[in-house]
Amino acid sequence: MNAASQYDAIVVGAGQAGTPLSQALAAAGMRTALIEREHVGGTCVNEGCTPTKTMVASARVAYLARRGPDYGVHTGEIRIDLAKIRERKRAIVDSFRNGSQSRIEKAKNLDLIFGQAEFTKPESAGQKTLRVRKIDGGELTLSADKIFLNAGCHPAVPKLDGLNTIQYLNSTSIMELDSVPEHLLVLGGGYIGLEFGQMFRRFGSRVTIVQSGPQLLGREDADVAEAVLSILREDGVDVLLNGRAVRVAKSPKGLDIVVQSAHGSQTIAGTHLLAAAGRVPNTDLLNTAAAGIAADKRGYIQVNDHLETNIPGVLALGDIKGGPAFTHISYDDFRIIRTTIIEKGTASIKDRIVPYTVFIDPQLGRVGMTASEAQAAGRKIRIAKMPMNYVARALEVDESRGFMKAIVDTESQQILGAAVLGIEGGEIMSQVQIAMMGKLPYTALKDGIFAHPTLAESLNNLFSHFQD
Repeated sequence: MNAASQYDAIVVGAGQAGTPLSQALAAAGMRTALIEREHVGGTCVNEGCTPTKTMVASARVAYLARRGPDYGVHTGEIRIDLAKIRERKRAIVDSFRNGSQSRIEKAKNLDLIFGQAEFTKPESAGQKTLRVRKIDGGELTLSADKIFLNAGCHPAVPKLDGLNTIQYLNSTSIMELDSVPEHLLVLGGGYIGLEFGQMFRRFGSRVTIVQSGPQLLGREDADVAEAVLSILREDGVDVLLNGRAVRVAKSPKGLDIVVQSAHGSQTIAGTHLLAAAGRVPNTDLLNTAAAGIAADKRGYIQVNDHLETNIPGVLALGDIKGGPAFTHISYDDFRIIRTTIIEKGTASIKDRIVPYTVFIDPQLGRVGMTASEAQAAGRKIRIAKMPMNYVARALEVDESRGFMKAIVDTESQQILGAAVLGIEGGEIMSQVQIAMMGKLPYTALKDGIFAHPTLAESLNNLFSHFQD
């Protein structure tokens, strides 16, 4: 092995935390290496947010085109050109990825290295060394005082008898289809399964979602999950709850999957299978055990509130450390490290507000605590809840499905969390989040002046609908 090349800092993974972090470290005068095994941008740009939301937009256009007569607009036959949708998706991904890579390559003090990195056993106390197998051949040995891990996750493979005998799809490969499946079977009722399930239903597929638990979106309050279920079924998606897939096999028309439930066993025939059973960390690729880095039983790297691992000088950011697996959380991890390492300030992940949006249609915007979580924490709460058909703007555009819900602390009058299942639910939720960030009482929204007719003005009325 060649003598190690010494850097001030090494960042593993050019995702939504690793990319800005590497640039910030280099700009601060630290000689930095950014190691990426596949492509710049991480999951978000390449397999996650960017491509999926691009395709969701196409699916919404198809949905609205079919609803034209509801608005007095009559169009011709709706045809789906999935190859064109894929082309548009690829073009946007390439644009985002190439722009980011170009900025990295132009940065001073920063070396972008494409290859697979793994830890090697230290030869002396405190040594931190990585072996990199370069994509274009050859091998490098790199060492640094500080190493930042932003290596992300990959789609999980469900434990299902017969899965290795069929060609199945995951959240990445399904976006490369060039024709619409006749009948898409989806294993998993989480964010990924629901977004793709509704999307392909709108493209024209028959869709069946098999969820092993008693509700979709298992971490949401029951009323939210029930409303999402109702919307999907209204859109023509078949959903089977409390159904455990036990076996899959090829069939003349595609595949048959056997599902076990309290009502017995049933066989569902389909043409394509999407395994949407979550994601698992890429820890195994890094050989973290060689460096003694602690991980939990699922492989997620364990960190403290400052993102430090048990090995001094090794920190972890983004999905690989577990917790909320969202792009904006990864980026906030970067901000925390920038504050503590570069700016010598104080920052922590403790008690940060976590927002997210599930891009079904209508969207589910969520922030902070659910009612169940608040009650479990012993908080005294009031719940404000209002259907979207009370919102003038939603009625005017004929998009009134869903409801708004906010959890308010009885003593402080501050908002602890909110769920907005409705048109532009993520945008409405974000306005509630701003109030939470400012520690405003709910009355600031109840009595605020918002332009009419906008969706935002619904916040006036929401807090006039407490359930107690």
